[in-house]
Amino acid sequence: MRIVLALIVLCLHSLTTAYGTGLDFAWDTWLYGPWLRLVLPMFFALSGFLVAGSFLRSKSVIHFLGLRFLRIYPALAVEVLLSALILGPIVTTVALSQYFGNEMFFRYLLNISGHIYYYLPGVFADNPYPNKVNGQLWTVPFELLSYISLTAAVLVGFTKKRQFFMLACLVMLIAYPIARFFVHGGELPVTATKVRGNVLVETFLWGVVCYQYRDRLPFGLIPFGVALGISLALFSGLPMGEYFCAPFVAYLTVVLGLLNPRRISLVQGADYSYGVFLYHFAIQQAVVDLLPSLRTWWAVIATSLPASILVAAASWHFIEMPALKLKGRLPVHLPFIRGRRAEVSREVR
Repeated sequence: MRIVLALIVLCLHSLTTAYGTGLDFAWDTWLYGPWLRLVLPMFFALSGFLVAGSFLRSKSVIHFLGLRFLRIYPALAVEVLLSALILGPIVTTVALSQYFGNEMFFRYLLNISGHIYYYLPGVFADNPYPNKVNGQLWTVPFELLSYISLTAAVLVGFTKKRQFFMLACLVMLIAYPIARFFVHGGELPVTATKVRGNVLVETFLWGVVCYQYRDRLPFGLIPFGVALGISLALFSGLPMGEYFCAPFVAYLTVVLGLLNPRRISLVQGADYSYGVFLYHFAIQQAVVDLLPSLRTWWAVIATSLPASILVAAASWHFIEMPALKLKGRLPVHLPFIRGRRAEVSREVR
């Protein structure tokens, strides 16, 4: 399911990279606009469900955070360095001395730390979607915030009983739109073209709730259809509708994920979804920049899809999987908190 969602994101970004931001209005006018808005929340809901299982299997909070670091940062760091040190110099329109001496170059390297910056000097300036090298990285800070939120919930005891955690998520679900309402002076805010980052974090946390209640969730066509219908209605332009989508999107994502179809041989024993997510946008921008005749959505997909899968496979086998093999060396406790063992498995249950 992760690779399917990643490939859908790739296809959606083909519209942006081929035609620019002029198609943003289509998210509001096309009949399938609400379907498109479902993709990123589903990604975060699936992540929440799976990460909750990882938390359950971890030996401590420190061990869990170490696993998240190994999963996210090595591949992210390599992608940022490849973009800055190889792709950028190839396509930049400025002299290399100006490129490597520009402040933008050094700010771009901060992407490794989660401080997202999209621009490299003279790179993709004439593209339909100009200047941005890695537009998809805007979700990374919210993914990190999701991990931090779950960790904080464990540390303060919200996950000791699943009822407490679900109650906290319900309070957040209601409090956030109320706060937004007052921030806008008592007026309903305009529905955003894309789903807001805070909504993604909430959807992640409701994915955790689904994991905690996996023994109680009703699985069937009718509840799935109801959740899907409500989700599409909330994403259809209803004022502030997206603020209430998290539990419904999380449920339908988990139901789809638990179908567990047989894996195709290409991804057997591997997870290329993160690599596809990391590399596809820069690959699409490079295609549009170097081959202007291919500035159509279908041509961008036809060229970037196989290239992204190949690069993602290399990322998995040479970076991500070797990094994950280091998990046995992760500390269970930090020296200065050794006296308090974090009973993660009991708390997440």
